[in-house]
Amino acid sequence: MNEVVTLTPERILEVTEDVLRRYGLAKATVVDVARALDVSHGSVYRHFPSKASLREAVAKRWLDRTNAPLQKIAESSGPAPDRLENWLRTMIAIKCKKVTEDPEMFATYLTLAREACKVVRAYKDSLVDQIAHILSDGVEQGLFEVADVKTSARALFDATSRYHHPAHADEWTDPELTAKIDTLLTLLLRGLEARKKP
Repeated sequence: MNEVVTLTPERILEVTEDVLRRYGLAKATVVDVARALDVSHGSVYRHFPSKASLREAVAKRWLDRTNAPLQKIAESSGPAPDRLENWLRTMIAIKCKKVTEDPEMFATYLTLAREACKVVRAYKDSLVDQIAHILSDGVEQGLFEVADVKTSARALFDATSRYHHPAHADEWTDPELTAKIDTLLTLLLRGLEARKKP
């Protein structure tokens, strides 16, 4: 075993993803991860005290990667309606892409995410916060009429869940999916529009 290798949490997580891809969630062990890193399993446990904490960190890393492009849109400038539509379409596209391009890994991550309830809850809250930020900008710009941005943000997230929640992944191959998304987003954005003063 080569214990002089610089072992970082990020390196462990990278290799853990490879091990999960190779063996699957049910069979992958911390020993497999250590073997792939050419270190003892004790070295892995120094960074992640349990198998559960390692799996939770893998789930968080995956969700953080999903979150990065959305955070960028939320923090950008420009008209809020355009940003909100872009944000919602991007979120939906990211989830659909993960399912269609790598269904086995998506299933693995879905199981990991179910185990890491706190991580998933924090991830969802961060997404709702991003929507709320865009809505707040829209109110300031005079483009949205929203009484409670946080409640409205949660409602928007829930209203679009059919197109981004993994429980509905089987429906994402529907040939009419794009048209359905277009219709829903048009309705939602129209409902947020500030009424013109008479």
